[in-house]
Amino acid sequence: MLIGILSEKGDERRVALLPGEVAALKKTGVEVMVEIGAGSNAFASDDEYKTAGASIDSRANIIKEAAMLLTVNILPDNDVELCREGQILCSLLNPVENALWLEKVREKGLTVLGLDLIPRTTRAQAMDVLSSMATVAGYKAVLHAASLLPRFFPMFMSAAGTIKPARVLILGAGVAGLQALAIARKLGAVVEVFDVRSAVKEEVKSLGGKFVEVEGAREDADSGGYAVEQTEDYKKKQQELIQDRAKVSDVVIATAQIPGKKAPVLLLKETVNEMKRGSVVIDLAASTGGNCELTKNGETLIHNGVTVVGNSQYPCEMPVDASKMFGNNILNLLKIMTDKEGNIILNMEDEIINGTTAVHSKEYVSCRVKQLLNIK
Repeated sequence: MLIGILSEKGDERRVALLPGEVAALKKTGVEVMVEIGAGSNAFASDDEYKTAGASIDSRANIIKEAAMLLTVNILPDNDVELCREGQILCSLLNPVENALWLEKVREKGLTVLGLDLIPRTTRAQAMDVLSSMATVAGYKAVLHAASLLPRFFPMFMSAAGTIKPARVLILGAGVAGLQALAIARKLGAVVEVFDVRSAVKEEVKSLGGKFVEVEGAREDADSGGYAVEQTEDYKKKQQELIQDRAKVSDVVIATAQIPGKKAPVLLLKETVNEMKRGSVVIDLAASTGGNCELTKNGETLIHNGVTVVGNSQYPCEMPVDASKMFGNNILNLLKIMTDKEGNIILNMEDEIINGTTAVHSKEYVSCRVKQLLNIK
């Protein structure tokens, strides 16, 4: 079995596997080819990949030879044209945004493994790329906010008087939100956390945060731990409470997203108007519309003295550890689909493999993809 690792396009600095993970993959009997310079943005040289046992070659040759292609993001259309029927593509997918691309590769007979489709079950935790990247995003979001805030995060007592600690409001207590909570508390801030899922209340409290609860939230046991769409009455109560808490906060970290849907708008323009000048909003949901009404994806703007950062790409800013975590997740996924000879076996009876496989043999496979794309 030959697996190819390709370089990424645009501003992406991560790579699917670093040399250390390539060495681990080689031990399973798999052969690995790496595109020239694929790891350069993650500070991994071609020589390090060679030492790990990989061969270095051109992009075109790797696409031609490899049975599976590993990338962080989906393969560009011009590369898809070079692929052959039965070839396996493994990357983050975002099936709603890339629905047309997915249909194209399905018709071509390619198999697509979507790393963001991996079921969020106990058995699949070691393969959960979304959680790994959310950890990085939550960490970087707080550090960025601290660098932009014209105030200290911790309380200081000095001869010049007492400086009160910063107040941080976190919208969404998923992996990114909880990581942001942990880092903000380590920096000495007072932290409040809002989430529609009451199940996360104890996690928030255990990390030193105060859980902001709105009664009447709708929860779905079949949602896989994700937030679900709420009623209009709940949204109104939610909006009022968030506005009250945001007005007294120095930093708002927004992380709330609903898979396959536009991110819920939780922070209105009128709320930002009433926030303290110098306050900071970091919106991690920017790529799906943003939790703040003013958010522009990939941009930083200042509105009425409040800095609003729309950034869903913080993992790209920590390419070494983000790539290491990403690669470890892929290795753990490959372990359950690789036989003793190093061949990839797609056992569709396995719930993880079935859930991760978007398309195979010109058919849509993942139930989640079918649901998101309304495929019967």
